[in-house]
Amino acid sequence: MAEIVSAPAHAAARPVGLLRAASAILWKDVAAEWRSREIVSGMAVFGLLVLLLFHFTLELEVQRQPSLTAGAVWVALAFAGTLGLSRSLAREIDRGSLDGLLLAPADRSAIFFGKMGANLLFVWLAAAILLPVTSVLYNVPLLQPAVIGIVALGTLGYVSIGTLLSAMAAQARTRELLLPILLFPIIVPLLVAGAKATEAVLAGLAWAGLAPWVNIMLAFDGIFLSAAWMVFEYVVEE
Repeated sequence: MAEIVSAPAHAAARPVGLLRAASAILWKDVAAEWRSREIVSGMAVFGLLVLLLFHFTLELEVQRQPSLTAGAVWVALAFAGTLGLSRSLAREIDRGSLDGLLLAPADRSAIFFGKMGANLLFVWLAAAILLPVTSVLYNVPLLQPAVIGIVALGTLGYVSIGTLLSAMAAQARTRELLLPILLFPIIVPLLVAGAKATEAVLAGLAWAGLAPWVNIMLAFDGIFLSAAWMVFEYVVEE
């Protein structure tokens, strides 16, 4: 009888422990970023430079403005996000604290969800800076709930697979070069779907024109979030 009672209790305690450990890792990264302010500021500046390059090198005709603006936003987010992702686990390795995380009495999945949560927060903060600037620079209404929801949905899949690949590239001496080479070919469907969905919203299309791209983003998020979660433990052990 004691075994029957203790098994559900242990199963219920494991998610609580996982959530607590992941939250501790997340807030550790947030506190470190609050002290240094190097990741979010670097991502925002790099993203703004990309947007300025698009603005001055492309002629934005009125009929092409929604598509070019949507593409510029997602390219800027992808390029800027790699700066934060490359520092995700590299900072732990440089400080020698990764071994401590691996030896902690917690599920290895907590490291993944903690790091992914911190990376997602940093990307969202960078997007909160980039979207208003893009709205003014390109004269398009990006600050609307549909666009914000699309950006949040797309960055979830981007950060989930990016966190896994940053763990794979963290041990390499050329990790800043290796991460984009691994990441960008994988996220092409997500970037295309995000840009097309954003373009559909800016063009005022109905849900029928938006739904296929949103469904692609949902499928990408579900597949790669699950895959990254399952594989992450084996990646950090190597």
